[in-house]
Amino acid sequence: MHLDLNSCFASIEQQANPFLRGKPLVVAAYNSPGGCILASSIEAKKLNIKTGMRVKDARSIYPDILVTTPDPNKYRQVHLDLKKILFVYSPQVSPKSIDEFVIDFTNCLNVKKGLFEIAREIKTRIKSNLGEWLTVSIGIAPSRFLAKTASNLQKPDGLNEINKINFLKIYQNLKLTDLHGINIRNELRLNNVGIHSVVDFYLADKLRLKAAFKSIAADYWYARLRGYEVDAVDFSRKTFGNSYALPHSKGTTEELLPILQKLVEKTGARLRQAGFFAQGIHLSLFFRDHTLWHKSCFLKKTIFDSRDIYQEAVHILKQCPLKPVHTLSVNCFALVPNKNMQLEIFTDVEEKQNLVKSIDKINTRFGNFILTPARMVLVKDKVIDRIAFGGVKEI
Repeated sequence: MHLDLNSCFASIEQQANPFLRGKPLVVAAYNSPGGCILASSIEAKKLNIKTGMRVKDARSIYPDILVTTPDPNKYRQVHLDLKKILFVYSPQVSPKSIDEFVIDFTNCLNVKKGLFEIAREIKTRIKSNLGEWLTVSIGIAPSRFLAKTASNLQKPDGLNEINKINFLKIYQNLKLTDLHGINIRNELRLNNVGIHSVVDFYLADKLRLKAAFKSIAADYWYARLRGYEVDAVDFSRKTFGNSYALPHSKGTTEELLPILQKLVEKTGARLRQAGFFAQGIHLSLFFRDHTLWHKSCFLKKTIFDSRDIYQEAVHILKQCPLKPVHTLSVNCFALVPNKNMQLEIFTDVEEKQNLVKSIDKINTRFGNFILTPARMVLVKDKVIDRIAFGGVKEI
């Protein structure tokens, strides 16, 4: 079963504020003409106002569009509350993003009542426990891919099933780009080998698919379209990072250092919360002249303290060209479980780890950045808290 919370951010804002209900609304990164739209309400989508547009584009379509900025804590809480509801029905609940869940009912006793009945119960619980303005589209199928496809058939508030009886009929009404994972470039690849519809895609043999994809993806698509499960894979975390788009930039090191400090503090806290040390630091800068500069360093030892991460990041930053910056990003990679602590001769690593743990506990209890480096005072209102649609493992 695949569950998708319709117009997630916008619907949550409408649930929290009844005055926003029934009106075209967008949640944008910034309430400015150039602000990127992160979510559109159901009413806004009917006007063809979509995610990824700019606020000025939405206003050109509908001048009275309501615009609000994100409230990540609100969205995280709804995500957690929704997850609790789903765990009532199955212990195998996999969040795929902030607004999507996969529920596996294999070996679940309550499946005897039927997945349609369970889906209806989940919808009712969401209305009563989370709010009457929140709706979900649910898809039922023998595999994750087909369940997601079924959830997209009817929005909002849909409930559909793809099974061995109706799958071909459903395929006949879909475009290639309606399939999750098939973009315009993949569609062109398929067109080049004579595949122009989802039915053509299904009927194609492996040789034709390999001619299109030229990789193992051909085997995966052959299996997906026939209902076999090939997507039940949870990939391990490879990196932790944060980025910030600067509204204005002079391109000076002094301007970037406070912002880098806050990005590092956020990254370090997430790294430690997940139980990792890092042995690599990567810094990238996207400039306003549309050029990119990036550099990595691989360390001889593992680090976990945000101060150490910052020190290494500053060393990299000093090597980059100085010109106006659009986006600054920092990442930690080469992750190592924190059970393998590497001792040093001249530094009491255990004492440092205890100090960092204490700081993290205080910040967790009383709020992020209650204890912070003095340099971050200069960026108190910058590097706003954001939530990625796919960044749910740390919630």
